[in-house]
Amino acid sequence: MNPPEHPSAPEPASMRASDSDRDKVADRLREALAEGRITPEEHAERIDVVYAAKTYAELEPVLRDLPGEQAESTVRLTKDTAEPAPATQGSHIIAIFAGASRSGRWLVEPETNVTCVFGGTELDFRRAVLSQREVTVNVTCIFGGVEITVPPGVRVVNSNSAVFGGVDVPEDDDLSGEAPVIRLTGFTMFGGVNVRRRAVGEKHRRDRRAAARELHQEIHEQHREMRDEQRDRLRELRDARRHDRRHGH
Repeated sequence: MNPPEHPSAPEPASMRASDSDRDKVADRLREALAEGRITPEEHAERIDVVYAAKTYAELEPVLRDLPGEQAESTVRLTKDTAEPAPATQGSHIIAIFAGASRSGRWLVEPETNVTCVFGGTELDFRRAVLSQREVTVNVTCIFGGVEITVPPGVRVVNSNSAVFGGVDVPEDDDLSGEAPVIRLTGFTMFGGVNVRRRAVGEKHRRDRRAAARELHQEIHEQHREMRDEQRDRLRELRDARRHDRRHGH
């Protein structure tokens, strides 16, 4: 009697890829773009392949020509030195008379809310992992400053409204419509939001302490000017009342 036949295990290359697998490959591609190994056009083409891939065999060619990857029958989704999972730190960042920052390998939620009042916030997206292709950073900034650093290959779209303040966004690289997007929304008053584009490992051009001192001085000057305007207005109202009393009004 012949033994029962068991179904053979599927070939590794034909195994179904998970969302986590696709996200890991997309993260590698963002790093390769930031390092200048692939062009924005190549990045956009490969991202399309990644999110359409159903098996490891379809993911393998995307990383085959990048360092650390070998032409094997299955795609290698980890580096020689494995990256830690991105840190989940919540979607709310608050800096009131204080400072706050996000940097390193952190998970960017679909929407991040930043509240900055008489304080400063730094967001560094160069090694961050976006939870989806387009994310929103909603900034409420009053008498404060928000410094945002993004890598090459990421589009920044500004929809933040500013009154007695400003939002400084660099020009986009030559990007396709499939590039990752960080959308800025919210409201800025007597403050500023500054976005700068730097590759991974590129040093800040200004010393952070010097930048913090400049921001503090700017906020102090704005507050003093506002206080002087209020004092002058009260003086005008007082003089007007005295004039009315003298002339019997």
